[in-house]
Amino acid sequence: MADNLRVRVLYPGSFDPVHRGHVDVVEQAHELFGSVVLAVMYNFEKQTGLFDIDERLDLARQSLSHLPDVDVQAHTGLAVHAALEAGADFIVKGLRTGADFEIEQQMAQTNHKVSGIRTVYVPSRPDLAFVSSRFVREIAQYRGDVSGLVPPAVAAALEARFGAGDAEKSGESA
Repeated sequence: MADNLRVRVLYPGSFDPVHRGHVDVVEQAHELFGSVVLAVMYNFEKQTGLFDIDERLDLARQSLSHLPDVDVQAHTGLAVHAALEAGADFIVKGLRTGADFEIEQQMAQTNHKVSGIRTVYVPSRPDLAFVSSRFVREIAQYRGDVSGLVPPAVAAALEARFGAGDAEKSGESA
């Protein structure tokens, strides 16, 4: 990042839970732009998910505490409204696969049309391209080892939620 360039970006998502792929996107955005808002998006009317909003905020803050000028905030509604409220210049999205691009491009074009805010894509690291919150939740539910997929605070929270154990050793399968 150029020393004289200071851009604020918003990275929206449900982050239920935050995983190493999310952390990678924030680290890349931080390196490129300097100031990142991780927007934990939620719907008041649909209190669904593994972790409630306060838990997701706490886990994200713990997972990103090594980065200065990264702010974790809760937002409801549209990502473009969150970006405007946060004073973001751009929305950042991580891309794992070509399928991600197809979905994200349509959202980015719609967001730009309705708000003028552009979206910037960062590619995931190849060794993290397969990680998803859905798979992390499923593996943890069956007491599989997710320590390589999530930051330590999240691994501990998942263990507290589902218990510890190796599914293969206990006779269960994922």
